[in-house]
Amino acid sequence: MVHTALATGAALVALAFALSTFERWLDGRRRHELAWSVALAMFAVASFALAAGAALGWNQLTFRIFYLFGAITNVPVLALGTVYLLGGRRRGDAWAVVIALVVAFSTGVLAVAPFRATLPADELAQGSEVFGPLPRFLAATASGAGAAVVVAGALWSAARARGRRRLVAANVLIAAGTVVTGTSGLLNSVLDEMDGFAVTLLAGVSVIFAGFLLATTDPGTRPAPAGSGPEPGALLGDEQELDQRRGEDAGQQDGQHDRRPSSHDASSVTASPVLSRSSSAADRRSSTTDNSP
Repeated sequence: MVHTALATGAALVALAFALSTFERWLDGRRRHELAWSVALAMFAVASFALAAGAALGWNQLTFRIFYLFGAITNVPVLALGTVYLLGGRRRGDAWAVVIALVVAFSTGVLAVAPFRATLPADELAQGSEVFGPLPRFLAATASGAGAAVVVAGALWSAARARGRRRLVAANVLIAAGTVVTGTSGLLNSVLDEMDGFAVTLLAGVSVIFAGFLLATTDPGTRPAPAGSGPEPGALLGDEQELDQRRGEDAGQQDGQHDRRPSSHDASSVTASPVLSRSSSAADRRSSTTDNSP
């Protein structure tokens, strides 16, 4: 009952996180949020599989799903979101291909990996007892490498946000939560401590979700325009500066297409093109009046 309750709680938190980030992706079409949505959906699938196994009894299909999404693929996809956010679209697209190949290879391995022992129906199995070395190696390396990327990115973002306590705290929470979730995979594949898997999964997802909420509810932030992607070096939760930079770029482009020099600055052109045109018309009328006898 305890494992079922913990796994169900982790699944609900992960599902809420996935829906939240997916909604933001629909608004802004930023690829790091799509990667995070997929990663948290994987957390939710693994947690539901864990709850089903604990409540109804484990079978090979349930355990394979749980192991694939809970111990191997989720953290690398979460790390892909960090690469998109901090490295830009070009690096993110390149690593997306690598991650996709890793996920596909891991799926194939888990689909055909033989069980070396009978799978217990009423308790959580240990990875080393039922799987050979390859699935456990994938779990250890994928969780460890993915967690290292997310933690390094979050700590770097926190260092850049010195003096902004809210963003520092948010990034530290995300780093801590990723360490906890990565530990659950390592416990499963290396230390053979499956009893703590449900606890670490629930705690890790909850801490990451708390960090996400803390960053995205910052009063000084607002979503980026639709169709825009993250820029290299972007800081989690620090999107307002990027929006202003995009606005300045748009203002410069408008100025290049304007036939006559404009007396308005780039920000006013970007903020209100209608007002800019009205002011230009008023200037022309004023010039005509001044030149009349």
